Amino acid sequence: MAKKTDSKRPEASSGSRTNARVKARDVETKRKLVNLADEFVTKVMAGGEPKIEIPTRARSNTLWNKKRGILEMGDARQERQLFNLNQAKQFMQTVLHASTIKDLIEAEKTSSLRGVFYKAKHTVAGTKENTFDDQDESDPILEDLEVALGSLREELHIFAENRGAMVGNITVVDKGDEIDCRRMGSGGYAMPSIVEPDVIEFKKCEAKFVLHVEKGTVWNRFNEDRFWEKHNCILTHGAGQPPRGCRRLLQRLNQELKLPIICLLDCDPWGHYIYSVIKQGSISLAFESTRLAIPDAKFLGIRAKDYVACGLPEAVKINLSENDIKRAKEIAAYPWFEHHRGWQKEIDLLLSNQFKMEVESLILKGISYVTEEYVPERIRKKDWLD
Repeated sequence: MAKKTDSKRPEASSGSRTNARVKARDVETKRKLVNLADEFVTKVMAGGEPKIEIPTRARSNTLWNKKRGILEMGDARQERQLFNLNQAKQFMQTVLHASTIKDLIEAEKTSSLRGVFYKAKHTVAGTKENTFDDQDESDPILEDLEVALGSLREELHIFAENRGAMVGNITVVDKGDEIDCRRMGSGGYAMPSIVEPDVIEFKKCEAKFVLHVEKGTVWNRFNEDRFWEKHNCILTHGAGQPPRGCRRLLQRLNQELKLPIICLLDCDPWGHYIYSVIKQGSISLAFESTRLAIPDAKFLGIRAKDYVACGLPEAVKINLSENDIKRAKEIAAYPWFEHHRGWQKEIDLLLSNQFKMEVESLILKGISYVTEEYVPERIRKKDWLD
C-alpha cells in the first residue's frame, strides 16, 4: 500500500526551503566548474598540458552489483588532452559546454539539450571547421561533464524534451502548481525532464501500484478505459525507451511511496531491453543507476507463452529478424538474466517460437481485452517475471 502524503506546511515556507537547496546546489556546481578551469590554468602556467580526466562510460567499465541489483560504473578513467590531435576537438567541446553551463547557472535559467548544442555551435575563426556538426556530438560531451564533475544533468541546468505521460490516483506539486493526475483528460500529465524533489513533490496518493506501458498508443487504451480508476493505480508510459525523467519519476514513486512498478511491454528483444534498463539501469548511464534503477520492477508481459495461453490468432505473429535473434541472445547473456530461470525460459521460448508480438495485437481478442481481462488477471495471479 502506498504511503499517503498530504503536506500541511505553508507553501511559502516549503518554497523557501526548496530555493535554498537549489541555490546551495548551484554554488557547489559552479565551484566544480571553476575548479576545473583553474586546473587548466595551473597546468599551463607550470608548462604542462591541459587535460581532463573522465570516467569511462563503456561496457568494459560497467559492473553488475548483484547485491544491490543494479549496474554501476567502475573506476577506469580516460584523459582528454588539448595537445593530442585525436582529442583536441573533444577537449574544446567539453570546455565550451562547461562555459555554457556556468552561464546558465549565473543567469538562473535552464536550457534544452538542443539549446546547449546551438549555444556552443559556431565556425572556428579562420577555418571552415564547426565546433559541433550535430547534436549526436554534443549530448555525449554533456554526459562526460556529468561524470567528470560528479553532478547530475539537473544540476547543470539542462533538460531534455518531455516524453511520456502519467494519469491516476496521485496529486503532485510541479514548481508550486498543484496537479491532480485524476483530472488530466485524454492527454494526461506530461512528465517533465527534471523531476527531482525540488521540482516535483508528491502531495496525495491513494494508488496501490504503477502500471508502466511501453507506448502511448497502449497508454491511450488504458486511459480511455479508466483502468487507473477501476484498479486504483497510476498509469505511465515512456514513449518507447523511457527517458531519464520518466525512469527517475518511476523510481521515486517506488522508493518514496513504496509503489510496485509493473511493466507491460512488447514480447521482443526491445521490450526485454526496456525492462532491463528500468530494472537494472543502462550501460551508458551506469553512473546514475542509484537514482534511476528499480531492482524490484516486474515484467507482466506480453509473454512468449501468450500466443497459446491467450488463444491468439496467427495474425499477431511478427517474424524475428536476424538482428532480433542476435539481440535476444545478447540479453539472455546479461549477468542479471543469465542465471534467472524464468528469463532464460522466456527468451528460449521467444526464439523457438520464431516470432515476436506487440501489446497492441491483443486487440484481436477484443477492443478492451488487454485492460479488462489480460492485465487484471495477470496482476491477480501475480503472473510476472522479476
